[in-house]
Amino acid sequence: MQERWKRSALHEMTLQAFDLSEQAARFGLAEQQRRLERWRARRFMIVQIALAAGTAWFLGQRILGHPMPFFASVAAILCLGFSFGQRVSRVVEVSFGVFIGVFMGDLFVMLFGTGPWQIALVCFVAMSVATWFNAKPLMINQSGIQAATVMTLMPAPGQGLSRWQDALLGCALAMAFALVAPTSPIQKPRLIAGAVLEQCSRTIREAREALRTQDRTKGEKVLDLARATEQQLRQLADAASEGVAVTRYSPFLRSERHHVQAVAELVAPLDRLCRNLRVLARRATIATWRSESVPDDYLDVLDHLADAVDFCATELAARRLPERARPRIIAVAEETDGIGVHGSLSGIVVLAQSRSMLVDLLELTGLSYAESRALVPEAD
Repeated sequence: MQERWKRSALHEMTLQAFDLSEQAARFGLAEQQRRLERWRARRFMIVQIALAAGTAWFLGQRILGHPMPFFASVAAILCLGFSFGQRVSRVVEVSFGVFIGVFMGDLFVMLFGTGPWQIALVCFVAMSVATWFNAKPLMINQSGIQAATVMTLMPAPGQGLSRWQDALLGCALAMAFALVAPTSPIQKPRLIAGAVLEQCSRTIREAREALRTQDRTKGEKVLDLARATEQQLRQLADAASEGVAVTRYSPFLRSERHHVQAVAELVAPLDRLCRNLRVLARRATIATWRSESVPDDYLDVLDHLADAVDFCATELAARRLPERARPRIIAVAEETDGIGVHGSLSGIVVLAQSRSMLVDLLELTGLSYAESRALVPEAD
């Protein structure tokens, strides 16, 4: 008996170890896929920064005649950074900090040499000058860093102002490279907005199913799905800001400005849509906990509402604003007027939130709040 128990325990441990190893393998593969996607998303910027650094070094040697134009490459890398949003303004800020820091460092090396007190003094002076010109923290930090770098790593006083010239070249080159941007920052907000709508549609359908079956587990899942939209909305706001900045500064993408601005204006009504969705999800969860039934005609409204949200997502995927979804949304709004208010408290809340979401959807089609509100008739 004891031997049989040992064999059974060993068999169970083997199965557990196998399951753990399989889970670890899946996790490792998923992690590598995420890292690959992250690299693909940044591939253009990596190539662009690498080319800017190499070009800055080449031009520093060929045009300025400097054998080691170190600061040309460094300035180009620092100025470009890893975000397209506000890229040109960041180039200006970093350039200003590098300009002050390298200039002050060069000047101090020529006049006082290098040493502990010289380094402390040049950092104080460079950062004070940047502050005097109302510089931002990024500019102030760069002025101090670059001044200290000149004093410590390349303190040869015989080079005069060559390092400042290198930095100026790198900054100018970064400015030119910053104006060249791919279309991904333009397309990204639209894709994220579509993903938000798809998540909303899925949440509405899951809420309908949870209310229909009175399944508590599904009710809790609905709340988790609704909360997931918060992270997507933050990503959308960041992507929209970046897309607007790219079209504002890049002369090659000016023609996309109107479309990008229109997508950026979807952020506010999408945020309200998701807030109303979370209220609906919480009420659906409560209804399943309390076993409160919701009338079938209210559940049908949820189904039709999800269809309208899906259509909006499809329009965005086709690179169109969801204006064509307006008749569908109005039809659902009129349906809510026809069924009236009845049933349990949970059902009434579900209906009220559905009507609020219809107003938000109409705003997504380009209408104002007042126009959207007027198209959703008062429920009897």
